[in-house]
This record gives sequence, structure tokens and C-alpha cells, in this order.
Amino acid sequence: MSLAGVVDAVLEAPVVPSFTSVGYRVRSRLDKWKPLDRYDLTGRTIVVTGATSGLGREAAEQFARLGAHVVVVGRDPERTHRTRDEIAGLTGSDALSVACADVGELAQVRALADTILSQQERVDVLVHNAGTLSAKRVTTTAGYESTVASQVLGPFLLTSLLLASLRSSPVGRVLTMSSGGMYAAPLMVDGLQMAVPTYRGSKQYAQAKRAQVTLNEMWARRVPASEVVFHALHPGWADTPGVEAALPRFRKVMRPLLRTAAQGADTLVWLSADDGAPLEASGGFWLDRRRRRIHKLPTTRRSDTGARREALWSWCTEHSGARLD
Repeated sequence: MSLAGVVDAVLEAPVVPSFTSVGYRVRSRLDKWKPLDRYDLTGRTIVVTGATSGLGREAAEQFARLGAHVVVVGRDPERTHRTRDEIAGLTGSDALSVACADVGELAQVRALADTILSQQERVDVLVHNAGTLSAKRVTTTAGYESTVASQVLGPFLLTSLLLASLRSSPVGRVLTMSSGGMYAAPLMVDGLQMAVPTYRGSKQYAQAKRAQVTLNEMWARRVPASEVVFHALHPGWADTPGVEAALPRFRKVMRPLLRTAAQGADTLVWLSADDGAPLEASGGFWLDRRRRRIHKLPTTRRSDTGARREALWSWCTEHSGARLD
């Protein structure tokens, strides 16, 4: 094992140094990362959900700087158009489109896909970044718990609706922004949507993120990597508006060590831009430009059975209404 590999393993064992800015700085130097500004995304169309703040906003700006046509997706039309204008002003790019939808509302997801397909010749990269973490249980108009709807059902449906367009790209990719919090969550199907009496927002979020990572692997097994590549990743602990709103105590304690939004979005942008390692295999889970295991605990590993995976896929297919070949 190389020196960089040894140091990476030492960082990865305890969570704190790995997920903080310390891990980012050490790995970027030891692995001699290619700077993102050396990539060229001219001619590629990238759809980014949750693009109006935090990691999605940062990634959308970086994609624009690299020459991509960026479809900025957000829930609020005014805020989404404002974000588009801000990114255009900062980057000088006019290759920016707006598409509005709440990805937890399945009817809006279908309309979003129709808008994208009617406006774009093809989609090269689909970035699933939108999501919510609520302290109280909130449901969508269809009755689904909002965290599961926005991070599991909505992305599943949107992927299915844009899959043919992604297949038409020479470098089609679907990238899912997950969270290191999923390491503590078992794979759930029957209990995926937590009920009111036992509801905890952070636990619900972790369960949804676990489902995301599992589905990423399942998509990769069903769609050949020669057609579309699927990857999930987590950003480490980044200082974003979402963290500030949902986890204020955590942010207060950890703020000196939290990653910047740019550091948190780095691997997402790299997975979108690099035509080397990201295209060599599909179904990976990444942190800091390295593929990672999806389990750290025996308890979560035992929950991850083939039968439960198939049950999750069937549940998503049934409840999203996705039509899959």
C-alpha cells in the first residue's frame, strides 16, 4: 500500500478526522488531486436538484465555471431564478437553465422531467442533491413522509424518466449526494417511513440516505456501465445552511473543523468531470475521490440482505409509479 493509502486508512478509521476539513486537506495533498479548474465540461448538460443553496449551489457554480450547461433545479421559482442569475454573474456563463419542482412531489417530478426533456438535447449528468431534514414529521400531498419522498421516491422516479436521455450521452452519469449519517442506519423497507410517535428527523434522514446508497448499487447492477454510470457519495461534514438549520448544536461545536461548501462539493464535481476512475466502474460510494465501503457496523451489514434490497426496489417502483424496462 502506498503512503497515501496508509494515511487515508488511518484517517478513515475514526470518523472525526476523516469527515472534517482535516481529512479533505490531507487527502488532497497526498493524492495530488487534479484541480477542478483544469477540467472542461463544455458541451455537457448537467441537471442539479437542490441547486439553490449549500452543496448543490456550490456544485452548480463550479459546473458553470467549467463550461457545462447547467439546469438549476429548485422548489421556489423566485429563488431558483435568482440563483441562476447569481451564478451567471459570478461565472460569466449564459449556459444556465431553470426548472422548478419539489422533488418530493411525484407529479412535479414528472413535470420536471418533461420540461428537461423538451428543452435539452440530452442529459449527461443527473445530480440528486435535493432533500430535507425536518425535526417534525411532514407529509407530501400524496401522504409520503417528506424526507423519504424527496430523497428516495422522487430521485428514483426522476432517474427512470431521464434514463433514456442519459443513455444517449457518451458519458452518462447519475450521482447521488448522500451523507455519512447513513453509516448508523440499517436498511429499512417496512419501517423506512417513521411514524409520528417515534419520529426523529435525524434518524429518518439517515434511513433515507441508507436507502439512497443501496438503490445506487441496484441501479448500477441493472444498467450496464457502458450505458450509464451510477455513483453515490458523501461530502464529509460541511458547513451549509442545511446543517445550520437542522443541526445547530453540532455546527456550533464542530464549526472550526467543518468543511467549506467547496470542499464538500469537490468529489461530486470530480465524479461529474473526470473521465478516468469514475467511468471505470459503477455503483461506487465515494468520499474525497476514493471509493469507500457502505458499512462500518456489523448491525447495518446484517440488515443489508438480498431479499430486503429487492423489497426496497419493488416498493420504490410501486410507489413512484416508475416504468422500468
